[in-house]
Amino acid sequence: MVLVPEFKSRAVKLEHQVVLRGQSASTLNNYIRRIALFVIHFEKLPEQVSEDEINEYLVALARDPKAPSRSSFKHMVYGLRYYYRLLGMNKKAIALPSLKQDTKLPIVLNQQELKMLFAAPTLLKHRIILTLIYSAGLRGQEVINLKISDIDFERMVIHIRQSKYKKDRIVPLSPTMAIGLEKYLRAENPHVWLFNGKEPDGRYSVKGLSWVMRENLKKTSIAKSVNLHSLRHSGVYSARRNNAIVPSAREPNRLFGLRS
Repeated sequence: MVLVPEFKSRAVKLEHQVVLRGQSASTLNNYIRRIALFVIHFEKLPEQVSEDEINEYLVALARDPKAPSRSSFKHMVYGLRYYYRLLGMNKKAIALPSLKQDTKLPIVLNQQELKMLFAAPTLLKHRIILTLIYSAGLRGQEVINLKISDIDFERMVIHIRQSKYKKDRIVPLSPTMAIGLEKYLRAENPHVWLFNGKEPDGRYSVKGLSWVMRENLKKTSIAKSVNLHSLRHSGVYSARRNNAIVPSAREPNRLFGLRS
């Protein structure tokens, strides 16, 4: 049952704008889900709700103890702001509460912790996944989207295609990583995708990557609360300090189990 029939046309308009702006499907789904909750609560469209009613609703969300970091509140504000601007109601969008950006520094792994983590996997494929995320500073989605053809061994670069904000970029391929990847390709003989998995199109999944990180962390004594993204942050942090922690080109034998 659709409580507010007009909302369907608004949702279609939102979808068109998200597509035209090259934003992700998850962004669209998040906005529509939040605005739909708002519409169901008031039983009318957002532009028909008074400023006082909106503020009372947002205060209740901000005080909700079931929403960590006020996530429901923040996402609702983002969704409503997008909605109002889409309809040309900029004044109403500006009247919404401003949100402070989180200032927490990302958790990064130190040299000893990275060595423990990279030594933990028993499968070469898992070791390659973890070291590649670190050495190239890749996001999970970027890893599963990599094709074999994106690895340029001659130029020693990796092509990242249609990444965040639908942009392409090129990142360096370290000599150690190149050696490991060459061994992995010979051993696994993947097709099309660099990392084959159980997704319908043959790719690995982001959930699968997270599982690899989580299971191998259990084999170490690392006490920090880290995840797959922490590994990327660790790599970016090390690169900025010009002091890469992934073993140098003289150490591929130990890292990837190669013979001299």
